[in-house]
Amino acid sequence: MRCPKSLPVVSVAVASASLMTGCFASGAPGASGGPASGDKRIRVVMMQPPRSGLSPLSDDAFKLSRWSTAETLVTLDANGDPRPALAEKWERSGDRSWTFTVRDGVNFHDGTELTAADVVRSLTEASRAAPKPRILDGVELSVTADGDTVTVTTATEDPLLPQRLSSPQLAVLAAKAYRGRTVDPIGAGTGAFVLKGVHGTSAATLDRNENYWGGTPKAAGIDVRFVPDGTARAAALRSGEADIVESVPVSQASLLDEDQITEVPMPRTNTLYLNTARGTFKDPSLRAAARAAIDAEPLVDGVYEGRADVAEGLLGPALPWAKERAGRTRDVKGGNPRGKTVTIGTFTDRAELPEVAAALQQQLRNAGFTVKLEIREYANIESDALAGKFDAFVLSRATVLDSGDPAAYMYSDFASEGSFNLSQLSDESVDKALEKATTTTSGEARRQAILAAETAVLNTDAAIPMLHERVVQGDATDVVGSAKDPRERLLVTVDTYVK
Repeated sequence: MRCPKSLPVVSVAVASASLMTGCFASGAPGASGGPASGDKRIRVVMMQPPRSGLSPLSDDAFKLSRWSTAETLVTLDANGDPRPALAEKWERSGDRSWTFTVRDGVNFHDGTELTAADVVRSLTEASRAAPKPRILDGVELSVTADGDTVTVTTATEDPLLPQRLSSPQLAVLAAKAYRGRTVDPIGAGTGAFVLKGVHGTSAATLDRNENYWGGTPKAAGIDVRFVPDGTARAAALRSGEADIVESVPVSQASLLDEDQITEVPMPRTNTLYLNTARGTFKDPSLRAAARAAIDAEPLVDGVYEGRADVAEGLLGPALPWAKERAGRTRDVKGGNPRGKTVTIGTFTDRAELPEVAAALQQQLRNAGFTVKLEIREYANIESDALAGKFDAFVLSRATVLDSGDPAAYMYSDFASEGSFNLSQLSDESVDKALEKATTTTSGEARRQAILAAETAVLNTDAAIPMLHERVVQGDATDVVGSAKDPRERLLVTVDTYVK
């Protein structure tokens, strides 16, 4: 392992070790001198703490998926095509209906048997949630059971329904999870690991599911700690306090041994969302002026140390077919930004974003804008961002997180009724393009419709895509089989263990 390069790094490592002390006890399984290979616990350090008590109806669902504790009817392969999971097979049973056969021999972690009625309950609860899981934005569905099959019927034709049902936010949980006002996933999943406890926003504990339908997990369990500070996460791996570390900041990657890090091109775009409903950027000409002022290359070379790609659009190199894009087809003459004040918001959870915001501040100042920054932890800034309280917001956004298809992300972020519409955009041409993209049958025609919708969004300057990220995951050298998943759905699987 490399030695720290400077005294400040040593100081950070010491502080981080202090931070992690007590989180992963040295005598715990998985530590030096622990159980034999394949029977140790895996110590995982993750970036964002739970925001909704690990409810599967929130973004916390992706943690449940990455720990292999909650599962869905279908999963996605590398190409984004649906594959069997809790459903053994499915078929289109009507213009608006799909019928899924529920897998036999699956038990929930509380010992109850998975049935079609359980699937109906989970999907119905998700469809009635407020707010809905974003994968169901613009989708109305009803679910019925008949024997070991479940039929899902949508209000309008939805060719993407099987892919939608792969979203971790549509996980199937036992009846016990739905008692009360919130959905409680503890001991209610079907996956390789049983969620035993959640300790606020600091930690979670999972044990091996000895009766997992997909085979016996190779690890004894998972001990999770949530550490928003990226430097502390990297230091935990360097000091041997963690086995797997999520989202190592690029600034820390060079301080780790090459065999400890994996760089994966991500369907994730770092975008500056501009508020089109109020404030300075309500004026299209000033949005155009901001776009003209922003240069992404210094961000890639400086902030990301070359571990990213300059964006040509909303969709990046993780989707090879996106190279066929037509690009912007309408341009607006840039207005005069002199005397115009804007506030840019972003969050600290992703270590690069405050640096990106600072660089944008200087670039926009050079163009004549007066720029203020507001930076907090994500949990403390999301509601204000969604309410449109900033003139602009810097966000690292996964573009195919939910369905393996970017149409859902684009609808969520840019449709008038989208649940994650940071730009407060309401544009008829965008809505029409998104409607076509979401209703076109999978295949080449759908891809072309998605690219047309991307062009419609870019024409509004509601969002300025800057760069496409690559995830840097840290693994100790004795970790075997951790998932390197561009969609950020998998991390510890049935085949992951510590030697």
